[in-house]
Parts: sequence; C-alpha cells; structure tokens
Amino acid sequence: QVQLVESGGGLVQAGGSLRLSCAASLESFSNYGLGWFRQAPGKEREFVAAIRWTNSMTFYSDSVKSRFTISRDNAKNTVFLQMNNLKSEDTAVYYCAAGRPISSTIRTTLGYSIWGQGTQVTVSS
Repeated sequence: QVQLVESGGGLVQAGGSLRLSCAASLESFSNYGLGWFRQAPGKEREFVAAIRWTNSMTFYSDSVKSRFTISRDNAKNTVFLQMNNLKSEDTAVYYCAAGRPISSTIRTTLGYSIWGQGTQVTVSS
C-alpha cells in the first residue's frame, strides 16, 4: 500500500526550530518528486518546498526561503523539512506529497498524486 507518514510536528516558540520527516512506502522512491505543503485554518493549501527526483534541485516559497530546507534520503525513503526561525504565520498542518511534477506544476498540488495525513505545527508568539 502506497503511504506517506509525516512526523515531527508540535508546539514551538517563535524563533525556534522543528524538523519534519515523511516516511514513504513507495517503490522506486528515488523516481518521485517530493513536496511539502501547508494549510492554515480557513485557508487553501499552499506550497512550501519541493525537491526533484532527477537532480535533487530544490524549490521554496518566498515566505520560507532562507528559513526552511528540504532534503531527501533515498536510502531511507524519507524526505525532511528543516524549519528554522519559525514565525507565528508558519502555524498550519503540514503535508508531505509525492508525484512526478513538471516545471509548471512542481509548486502546485496538481503535481502530486500521493499525500500524507498531515502533521500540526503551532508556533506561539
């Protein structure tokens, strides 16, 4: 069964750090592009970061660039999101996603066909 399971969320003070993990039960994990999205209450799901499967090129939203880092460990079928200098506006449910996005879809939900259940990140100010 294809599955993505996120972990590492929690409550942190503004300025703190968290590291999210997403373990994937996928055949040929290295052939998937991986992304992190988030959804705050009353808002649409938005792109956070992505990493290609071809050359591990990374992409970030402007709001998290220089604070968040996405990485992958193909040997462990896991993708990570290191989040530093967290702000209250980072509070959301964070979702891991896998797919084969192209350049025009890598920053959108359309590029991903497999989703995790989400993990809550709450940043207190």
